[in-house]
Amino acid sequence: MAAKPKLYYFKGRGRMESIRWLLAAAGVEFEEEFLETREQYEKLQKDGRLLFGQVPLVEIDGMLLTQTRAILSYLAAKYNLYGKDLKERVRIDMYADGTQDLMMMIAGAPFKTPKEKEESYALILSRAKTRYFPVFEKILKDHGEAFLVGNQLSWADIQLLEAILMVEELSAPVLSDFPLLQAFKTRISNIPTIKKFLQPGSQRKPPPDGPYVEVVRTVLKF
Repeated sequence: MAAKPKLYYFKGRGRMESIRWLLAAAGVEFEEEFLETREQYEKLQKDGRLLFGQVPLVEIDGMLLTQTRAILSYLAAKYNLYGKDLKERVRIDMYADGTQDLMMMIAGAPFKTPKEKEESYALILSRAKTRYFPVFEKILKDHGEAFLVGNQLSWADIQLLEAILMVEELSAPVLSDFPLLQAFKTRISNIPTIKKFLQPGSQRKPPPDGPYVEVVRTVLKF
């Protein structure tokens, strides 16, 4: 029996959360080791487990994978969430990169000063409503299928749902002008593996709070 993938990161969302989402959507159980001290982080570096000295780190299939994009691409391909050909794959890449840009804006905001944080959240909501969500509303309309690419669940769908839920945490009615995205959110949320991940007690992480921010600052020394 193959070992479960093991994830090394902080006990919070950050760059690891999309990896958790992808594994959960694929129905793959995984283990986590949370970094809580500088010593843990330095040991991973000393042992040569961090290729560029950075986390996320995922141990899977006898490999030590770093760099978020590479990890997500590998998992999407491994679990048949990456389209059926190169043309579908490049569209999945474009859509996933777009949502990742939006999510990284949200992920970085808690580390800013209160005034900067407020400005960041206002910008995020504006970008979501004027740049990102209109694009995906049009994609769904033009494609005319239940999913963003082809007619099956892909990494792009999973990450878009993750992005939608993150933005809704900042403003619950943010999808009010996007009926197709509202239907998409309901549809993807009800896929059994994803529905399970959205339930209390799953390995999904909550929005970052003060203690999480302090742990990250302590471990990474910034």
